[in-house]
Amino acid sequence: MQFDKNNKIVQMCGQGMMLEGEGKKEEALQLFQQAWDEAANDFEKFTSAHYVARHQKTIADKLKWDETALQHALNINDDSIRATYPSLYLNIGKCYEDLNDFAKARKNYQLALSFADLLPDDGYGKMIKGGILNGIERVK
Repeated sequence: MQFDKNNKIVQMCGQGMMLEGEGKKEEALQLFQQAWDEAANDFEKFTSAHYVARHQKTIADKLKWDETALQHALNINDDSIRATYPSLYLNIGKCYEDLNDFAKARKNYQLALSFADLLPDDGYGKMIKGGILNGIERVK
């Protein structure tokens, strides 16, 4: 599945990312939240929830949005979306780790690792794999 640059939700999330880069976090969150509110399918909901999660003020709220993004990603039958699973499970694992629920953190880090072969062999993929392995090491 390619990110359709003509998709309204993808465009809003792109604009939100630009606002993030300019340090306008509140404006970015408003745009991501609007994208979520207008999302009409699992792909759009997955995409917007991922960005909403990044701007939550509490770990519990971030976890809720990360889990929402994952649930919508799991509903999409597409290999390119499955490649996001390691990152999604890594984010969830880190939330549980930060909440001192090491059993759930460990479970999610292991799930992330189980999908790590779907990551690209580039800087991003190596960063996510490193994050997964570091997380596993911290919650042994």
